[in-house]
Amino acid sequence: MRFLSFVGTVISLAGTVSSTILQNGQVRITNYPNTTINPASYEWKTYSPDATELSYKGRWDSKHISWWSTPGLKFGFSGQHVAITFGPHTVDRTLIAYRINGLDWQLTNVTTNATHLLVSPSTPGVNVTTPINPTTFELRVTNWAYGVQIDSVHIAKGEKLIKIPNHGRTIEIIGDSLASGMYGTLEGLSGFGYGIGAGLGETEYSITAYPGICVYDKECWGNPRGHLFQWFHTSDTSWRNTEIYGDKPEVWDFSKHAAADIVVICIGTNDANAHNNVPPEGYVAQYTMFIEGIHTVWPNAQIVLVSLWGGFSAVGNTYQQQGRFGPEIYSIYKYFNSREYLQNNILYDPKRNVTYESHRSSKPFVHYFNSTGTLQHNDYGPQYHPTDVGHIKIASHLIQYIKLKFDWLLYATGPEVQHETLYWNDEPNY
Repeated sequence: MRFLSFVGTVISLAGTVSSTILQNGQVRITNYPNTTINPASYEWKTYSPDATELSYKGRWDSKHISWWSTPGLKFGFSGQHVAITFGPHTVDRTLIAYRINGLDWQLTNVTTNATHLLVSPSTPGVNVTTPINPTTFELRVTNWAYGVQIDSVHIAKGEKLIKIPNHGRTIEIIGDSLASGMYGTLEGLSGFGYGIGAGLGETEYSITAYPGICVYDKECWGNPRGHLFQWFHTSDTSWRNTEIYGDKPEVWDFSKHAAADIVVICIGTNDANAHNNVPPEGYVAQYTMFIEGIHTVWPNAQIVLVSLWGGFSAVGNTYQQQGRFGPEIYSIYKYFNSREYLQNNILYDPKRNVTYESHRSSKPFVHYFNSTGTLQHNDYGPQYHPTDVGHIKIASHLIQYIKLKFDWLLYATGPEVQHETLYWNDEPNY
């Protein structure tokens, strides 16, 4: 969901990145540590960014540049030191979250062409070897527009990196600014897309969401292409993509990555905005083709269509939710569950931009999540996006839906998911 302020936002992204977080209009105290070091002061064992021990989460290109919302890096290591050198395509001052094992996230702003010491003997818990062993390191890029480039990973001389196996199930969250976490206090790390993926526990997750994007393949709020085109490519629709790849982004090689078991799609708020001039019939047609394309690359994936809550407005002496494309999304769900479609699946080839008959049948694989009643008017901030609490509510409802619908057990039974949400009242006499 985007409004005219997006144009100014896009222009400002090309300049210096600010590390200031505004919370309810007030500057939030961050005090994130400066982790930059002179690597020559240490004795390292250095790994290249394509080392087999490194597991990239979400979408990273062949240059090891991160894209979309909350991409990550994970590996095991021995010793008590981890440092990462960030390459020239790192956006200066990008905020990253990082942690070891099941301990809380730490935050730091990273610098272009610099090395950051992220684990040292002073890191709390670094010398505790149970119950998680080997010690694991995880990094997440918090922002949806900025990105980092991994140049190299360093550990202490004589130590080693260790490959951490992927979890046994995978989920993909597809959307726009709502799923990307825009205007959340920690952006992607506060968004419901991340909340679903991390909140399920023991689940691989990727969040292909970017503010302002339509599903319809046209320019929307400065995004040159829609999901019907861009999702099949590695990079998002940001200014970074234009600077690095122009109009020829790298194609995402689905064969080299684990197929999603579940796909959650929340898209269409930008298509519904009159500014972007997407007709309802065009939205339905290209959303349908998009799902057919997902089913082509991931034939066994279960796909969940999330209805759009739109926003809230005062009506007389109360508030009412304003949905978007309600009948249209439900009609798409009904189409994919029709006998005609299930007896002969229609597929989509993004390379040729054509649909075709598969001459194969399938069981129902498209599902509908009615988001009505999930949020209330005070779960929306003044920038027309969910608050942190709103994001948590959306993620919680969808996690329970996934648990009940697909019999997925919940494994996030201790380590934090949301960061800096610990607040309470210790005063009973008020």
